[in-house]
Amino acid sequence: MWPVHLVRAAHPLHALATALVLAVAALASGRPTREAALVAATVLVGQAVIGWHNDLADRRRDAGHQRAGKPVASGVLEPGTAWFALACGVLLLVPLALANGVTAGLAYLMSVLAALLGNVVLRRTALSWLPWAVSFGLLPAFLSYGGWGGRAEGDPPTILVTVLAALLGVAAHVLLALPDLVDDNVDGLRHLPLRLGLRLGAPRLLWIAIGVTVFLAASLVVTGTTVGLRQ
Repeated sequence: MWPVHLVRAAHPLHALATALVLAVAALASGRPTREAALVAATVLVGQAVIGWHNDLADRRRDAGHQRAGKPVASGVLEPGTAWFALACGVLLLVPLALANGVTAGLAYLMSVLAALLGNVVLRRTALSWLPWAVSFGLLPAFLSYGGWGGRAEGDPPTILVTVLAALLGVAAHVLLALPDLVDDNVDGLRHLPLRLGLRLGAPRLLWIAIGVTVFLAASLVVTGTTVGLRQ
């Protein structure tokens, strides 16, 4: 059963959704199907790496709060197995990312690195939003510079798309942190979503976060179809 638990620890729904959204964005920007498929494969592996690392970094806290759906924390998946999968995922991710073009690949690898650092750095502070903004803000560069093969060259993304993507990352951070605010408060974390939740109240923050996320996502769609992805 360990393969099933390994997939569950990779946050599969989030990984699939992110890969699908970026693949559709690649198609919408005029990229051929094989390039969109490469984007999807790259992002799927990258998100799995982030998911495994997140569960490994949080395994003690998840176990202490008896959170469901956490195979590493519950003991049904050995941490060593998850670390081995993460290492294999990184070894696969590097060539996959660079197959989109060197510049695009480096942008995506830096996006993943920012997310990994976000799992262990700044997450207890008011700057917890920063890794999310950097990680999401690099995704337009991954798409705009991307192509087929390591020699692929594109153009820089528009500033507006980059800013909107970074803001969407911050909104996603707030939205995804909401279910764990009580536990995070008990553990002494003081990240941005918790500070906002203590000030506004969790129900109000939920509706604000949903509204902002929808607005930013819609703005990205409108911007991508009018201003465009590339400069």
